[in-house]
Amino acid sequence: MTTTVSVTPETDRERPRPPGGDRPHGRPRWFGALLLRLHFYAGLLVGPFILVAAASGALYALTPAIEQGVYRHELHAPVTDTRLTLAEQTEIARDHIGDAAATPSAVRPAPEPGDTTRIMFADDELDESESRAVFVDPGTGEVRGDLTVYGTSGALPLRTWLDQLHRNLHLGDVGRLYSELAASWLGIVAVAGLGLWIRRIRKSRSKKDFVRPGRGRTGYRRLFTWHTSVGIWVLLGALFLSATGITWSQHAGSNVDTLRAAFDWSTPGVDARLPGGGADAGGADAGGADAGGADPALLDAVLATAQAVNINTGLVEITPPAEPGTAWVVQEIQRSYPTEVDAVAVDPDTMQVVHRLDFAEFPLAAKLARWGIDAHMGSLFGLPNQLVLFLLASGIATMVVLGYLMWWKRRPTREPRTLGGTPPQRGVLRGAPWWGIAAVLGAAVAIGWWLPLVGWTLAGFVVADVLVGLLRRPGRSGAEARPGQPG
Repeated sequence: MTTTVSVTPETDRERPRPPGGDRPHGRPRWFGALLLRLHFYAGLLVGPFILVAAASGALYALTPAIEQGVYRHELHAPVTDTRLTLAEQTEIARDHIGDAAATPSAVRPAPEPGDTTRIMFADDELDESESRAVFVDPGTGEVRGDLTVYGTSGALPLRTWLDQLHRNLHLGDVGRLYSELAASWLGIVAVAGLGLWIRRIRKSRSKKDFVRPGRGRTGYRRLFTWHTSVGIWVLLGALFLSATGITWSQHAGSNVDTLRAAFDWSTPGVDARLPGGGADAGGADAGGADAGGADPALLDAVLATAQAVNINTGLVEITPPAEPGTAWVVQEIQRSYPTEVDAVAVDPDTMQVVHRLDFAEFPLAAKLARWGIDAHMGSLFGLPNQLVLFLLASGIATMVVLGYLMWWKRRPTREPRTLGGTPPQRGVLRGAPWWGIAAVLGAAVAIGWWLPLVGWTLAGFVVADVLVGLLRRPGRSGAEARPGQPG
């Protein structure tokens, strides 16, 4: 959290600033003071949420690589010259779970030699988006594992546990409020910090301390140079994580979905309806699940049909018809660049493609959303992407810790019982012109509408700040009355 202390290279001493900021005489100083107060309070009160989100996100970023080691036996198998059909592998998985009539909810063929095939089944005892996956050696038919997997990413238990920790602290929808609060405020704190950084580097005689930690500094000044220099290096990444994280949120995320729908930016989906068919068509002529269209014996023929159109070998998921009058869906799930998420719908009766979806034809906004989400999850560029995310999230967590250490270092020494440092001055809008007040209020309303949790917590900050001001004793001595320590 950037403060009102300036360091000169000649004396290496703190230079007090007059209340209200550090702009030259005759120029308005209210805006810098407002940024400082916003950065201070937001960082102080929302910092714990950002810290948890950053720390859990840093761990999650490394899980794709960790999974390969922890679940090596389930994910991989010895390479052989023989290969069982998908139908045969499905029968093996059925025998393993003890239900010879079970229809898999999805099948993921082994993407490369030495990989296993995933045969997935729905299970009423599992949570939403979870399924039971049986891992089968495509060469020998050996069942290599039986695990719960989550979502399109196919996350295994370790990654799923960290994902839920990062997403909702394992508290369900209520817990998702924490991650939305962190994502929403992260961007605001970062922008306010950038404004303070620009103001201070323009005035400082030691500009290099704003891009790398100052050498020879001690105490508060050392923390300050670390906070400002690390902050500018993680700024763009923090804004990216904030923006992409909001798309998954409950309240702000619905606003994003509404905006995308209004401008026809939504991600298209493959149409699995059969021509002339439907849930009420009935009978064997309708195709689909009730007519035997979900028979696993069709898996190999469906995959071959899709590969003849636009489905490449590699990471592919095959989904049986969900209901009468619907088709098989074959979807690429390769999220690394270049993105491969083409899909086709195949009629189970005629083995004809009834709908085709190509990523190349997605609207630009849908492509950007796909790339942004995949980069946020660390899958777009593989291991380099995951390492960058780990360093970025670790940097953000470090920023929060440094901010709290700076806050503690500035605690009023004349009042040893006081916890923490003195906040920046209050009443900063009193010196603002009418247009400045109008702009601030308008921006607060707009941001609060777009990011509801920011609006609610900002209102809470204002109420708490007003109450603290009313309870403060007038003429209080000590650190709050000292120049350079605005309170």
